[in-house]
Amino acid sequence: MKTSLAALFATTSVFAASSAMAAPEVVVSVKPIHSLVAAVMEGVAVPKLIVEGAASPHTFTMKPSNARSLEKADVIFWVGENLETFLEKPLDALGKKATVVALSEAPGVEKLKLREGGTFESHDHSDEDHDDHAGHDHAKHDHAKHDHEKQAGHDDHDHEGFDMHLWLDPSNAKAMVKEIQARLIKADPEHVAIYNRNAAELEKKIDALDQEIRSALAPVRAKPLVVFHDAYQYFEHHYDINVVGSITVSPETVPGAERLSEIHKKLASLNAVCVFAEPQFQPKLIDVVTAGTKAKSGTLDPEGATLKEGPELYFNLMRNMSKSLVDCLDKDA
Repeated sequence: MKTSLAALFATTSVFAASSAMAAPEVVVSVKPIHSLVAAVMEGVAVPKLIVEGAASPHTFTMKPSNARSLEKADVIFWVGENLETFLEKPLDALGKKATVVALSEAPGVEKLKLREGGTFESHDHSDEDHDDHAGHDHAKHDHAKHDHEKQAGHDDHDHEGFDMHLWLDPSNAKAMVKEIQARLIKADPEHVAIYNRNAAELEKKIDALDQEIRSALAPVRAKPLVVFHDAYQYFEHHYDINVVGSITVSPETVPGAERLSEIHKKLASLNAVCVFAEPQFQPKLIDVVTAGTKAKSGTLDPEGATLKEGPELYFNLMRNMSKSLVDCLDKDA
């Protein structure tokens, strides 16, 4: 009897080990999409994250451990080369056996072009004054029909100037979930039932979150605000909030004294209620541009820098942004 039980235990252990080994090695670039991938993979495996902690994809430097993860990966999810520029060469050199999925190219994802002019700084980063019209260009991108599945070579990705903070629109998040689901099923058909169930539940949670945030922002959405860099137009576009300008378009470019002086002057003319910093980028600049004005200051964290990674991060990120906006814009809060 003891021998039979031992044999049964050994067989079960081997089966469990082989089942665990069947799960693909998945690597994800940044926290918000890692959260979506982790939610779809829950109960199967935990994907590896490259840009950890409070790091930003705008200023990230690869580590040896990141390189090893890319070499071992079966599937790599990233937003695309216009966000994680640090990944372009490593993907070509290290991710040769992996399926590389740029979620910016997922079917159903709406991409908005980067803005310039008005109170948004031009993309040549000059300090010259621009037309003061604060209208928002929400130009939509027509997606070309092409094969989205790439191995490490992906040089036909577009190089146009699109805002890559796609996850801030819940509709985009749902489109990315569908792509994540499809790619995981293709890489790991043994767990198709789990991926399908998780993706369906995740889409329902995103719908509920969307309604919750829309209701919370309704009383303050018309109040004008200025952000640190122009990373919010998906959130702005989806919820119709009134972002009238940014201190800098690109966080890699530190605004000069002339630019800060320009923003300081415009805060009064724009009647901006709040100016928002970000955790990773020089919050003291906000103090400079708001000094002597009636504008209050707050913090927005569009990349989840201050949040713990995992399936709940996306929901915490979106709720925190909504709460920060309401807290600052509601003068009675």
